[in-house]
Amino acid sequence: MGLFIGSFLNVVAIRVLKKESIAYPPSHCVHCNHQLKPLDLVPVFSYLFLRGKCRYCKEPISIRYPLGEMATALLFMATYWVIGFKLELIVALFFICILVVITQTDLQEMRIPNAVVATGVVGALGLRLWIHPLPLWDYLTGMLVGSGILFTIGIVSGWILKRETMGAGDVKLYVFIGLILGIKLTVFSLFAASVIGLVIGLFQRVQGKQDKYAEVPFGPSIALGSLFVYFFGEHVLNWYLGYF
Repeated sequence: MGLFIGSFLNVVAIRVLKKESIAYPPSHCVHCNHQLKPLDLVPVFSYLFLRGKCRYCKEPISIRYPLGEMATALLFMATYWVIGFKLELIVALFFICILVVITQTDLQEMRIPNAVVATGVVGALGLRLWIHPLPLWDYLTGMLVGSGILFTIGIVSGWILKRETMGAGDVKLYVFIGLILGIKLTVFSLFAASVIGLVIGLFQRVQGKQDKYAEVPFGPSIALGSLFVYFFGEHVLNWYLGYF
């Protein structure tokens, strides 16, 4: 299921950036526009069978397609292993889907589309009204706290550095994340995302792949940090607080 949903999420990520319908036209090659057949659309395996090239025009197929499919499949599998067959599994899989899409769009064009975030927020609200291990107010407050903290950081750092340092998409994304995680884990995810972003930035700087003032997509770091906290945050916090 993760493989096929990952294939669909690839389509969503590409078309939402182009402001195209995700349903029409049918899947086609981005180079020659030839409509793809069912055998061309088998996740991962079609890419391997076709040796990474379009069957019709022989242009290369981006590696991000099979990588997105495999990442989604592995995340789905790991999620079931950690959570098991519970109602919260529905929330977790939806959480993954939104984060996979925004990671792809942010890496590709440094954008987190409003349409994706809005879908996430509406879906999260609906799911948390039905499935809520914590009180509802905790999730609603998490939404305000997460986006509020990130917005404040962006304003203050922008004022100090005299340039924009935080994208509006990142702030809006935390409305969605707060609804999924609640207050405590939302704050923890901000810390985790910042650490991951710092490590990635330093590594790129050392490798000479990043200019001092180059913009860096923060969405992937937010996604990684939020997923880590969603699955392991409570255990890490309990372990840390146990020392006190």
